[in-house]
Amino acid sequence: MKTKAFKTLVIALTILSVIVNYSCSNSKTEDTARVQLKLVDAPGDYLEVNIEIIDIQYNAGEEEGWMSFTPVNGYPINIDLTELIAGNSLLLTDELIPAGMLKQVRLVLSENNTLRIEGEEDLIPLNTPSAQQSGLKLLLNEELEGGFSYTFILDWVVSESIVMAGNSGNYNLKPVIKVTAEVNSGSINGQVKKVNEANQNLEGMPNIVVQVFDSSNVFVTDSQTNDLGEFLIQGLDAGDYILKIEQEGYEMYTSVSINVTVGTVESAGIIVLEAIE
Repeated sequence: MKTKAFKTLVIALTILSVIVNYSCSNSKTEDTARVQLKLVDAPGDYLEVNIEIIDIQYNAGEEEGWMSFTPVNGYPINIDLTELIAGNSLLLTDELIPAGMLKQVRLVLSENNTLRIEGEEDLIPLNTPSAQQSGLKLLLNEELEGGFSYTFILDWVVSESIVMAGNSGNYNLKPVIKVTAEVNSGSINGQVKKVNEANQNLEGMPNIVVQVFDSSNVFVTDSQTNDLGEFLIQGLDAGDYILKIEQEGYEMYTSVSINVTVGTVESAGIIVLEAIE
């Protein structure tokens, strides 16, 4: 009898342990949300834009203050922004944080930021005083629900972020970063090609700027093709868009209207640029 009672007690304690562990696990899931930050780049006329991030912080409110994300590979994070085109992105962080209001994110940069431009052999220092002191503050104001995942796209617009300081020859970094939630946006992809005159085959065109305009013909954003001529334009609100390409030596290209819906990738297909004879 004692043996049977002991076995019954062990089974009961085991079941209780499972229930408690499940309850704790379920409670943790409900109290936290998964947050991913992805960095992409809108093209600029530079060979390299090298950035060093030494901290990424988030703010859930005045009482909580600023708290740091913990990247998988730690800090610093070094990246050449010009590599983040045609669908390439850098996952800055992917972790669980407390559910609730996520007000702001800020990127803190070091002094080790440089620029390379055509015709210059040496890297040019980028002055970034504000980014080193208080960080680059990005407004999110997103209510995070426990148990859900959120991906935010940080689109660093290089063409608007680098400013020459008068005639000094110095360059200042005044970052322009657009933030969108992936769940609230859509994308357009495609490939730009030309006819190879030698064999009449189609070949991809690298470094082609693809511009995006809304239905009112207002410029929205742009992207640049990779070595295969491929491009991916992310973070677009739902709506109708037109793509335009102006490339020296080729006829101007204007697409038909492309309808973008939230959470989807619309294809512009293969765009063949026609050479001007």
